[in-house]
Amino acid sequence: MILKIYQKNIIYSFLKNIIIVSTVFMSLAFFLNILEEIKFFKNTNASLQYPIFLTFLNVPTILYELFPFIILISTQLFFLNSFNKTEIIIYKNFGLSNIKVIKIITLFSFIFGIFIITVFYTFSSELKYSYLSFKNKYTNDNKYLAVINENGLWIKDEFNQTINIINAEKFKDNLIENITIVQLNENFDFIKNINAKGANIEKNNWLLYDVEIFHKDKPNENYQEYQFYSNFNKQKIDSLFSNLSSQNLYKLKVMMNDYKNLGYSTLEIKAYIYKIISYPFYLAIMALIGSILMYSVKSNKSKTVIILIGVIVSVFIYYLIYFSNLLGANENLPLIVSTGLPYVLLFLSSSVGLVSVNEK
Repeated sequence: MILKIYQKNIIYSFLKNIIIVSTVFMSLAFFLNILEEIKFFKNTNASLQYPIFLTFLNVPTILYELFPFIILISTQLFFLNSFNKTEIIIYKNFGLSNIKVIKIITLFSFIFGIFIITVFYTFSSELKYSYLSFKNKYTNDNKYLAVINENGLWIKDEFNQTINIINAEKFKDNLIENITIVQLNENFDFIKNINAKGANIEKNNWLLYDVEIFHKDKPNENYQEYQFYSNFNKQKIDSLFSNLSSQNLYKLKVMMNDYKNLGYSTLEIKAYIYKIISYPFYLAIMALIGSILMYSVKSNKSKTVIILIGVIVSVFIYYLIYFSNLLGANENLPLIVSTGLPYVLLFLSSSVGLVSVNEK
């Protein structure tokens, strides 16, 4: 499709504002994040280059979360400049209605959202993964690892100079099933092997049942119940797998299949995938609301007041979407409904505003 001159002009002006606002937000994110990283490294011997490096890795993810706010403010700035330069009047003189201008801005925001989730998010998630991996080397928990793959849950745990390699085939609620624990000393010499039908891991003191223990130089032992201490519990394992922003869409799909095989809840991953897929609609709605807002208040409000109103509206929308997603995560609503409902409500509300905008 070949764009007309007025379409190119509107898109160019809007995109220029997006770049300017994104640069401002990125600078703020960089400044705030680097302070956090400096605080993290203050008790280490790491030089300043590490906080700077980690900040560069983390800022794209922060920016991804801020794009809805960026789009709304960019929309406001676009219309402020257009009103000041009387470009809106020029568009009208050439037969371009207010609705058509809003349509171009909204459609571009939607296409921009598709670019964000297919290109920018993939890029930012890879950087986030590197960020978490690098930072983990400097945490006190770097010797404690947990992963989920096609072979189940795997944990590397160290306690009292003993290394425990733990594998479980199933995971549901506070229980894991079909467990194998290989215990090694610090030199990775075999100590013993613990097999159990299941275990309650709600607390750090795991309660294993139907246990069989194989020693290197002693007879095998059998127990109905057996206490086993681990640095991991259900809450800690959940927290390790809760940072989904470091996984692109393909990795999220693979992770979800692995979770299914393990019996681990996939609800959080599904909700996050729906959130990513709906992102273009989120940006389009923000552009639509920002446009209606500008046509409604342009005549009698200062620039500062207009921007402030936009920020307040964007925060309200953010929490509306957040609470709706929370209903889905708590299974009070189907995920697809909890994801789409806020956008439907916002679009219907905006439709009322579009009627008045078209009459201006």
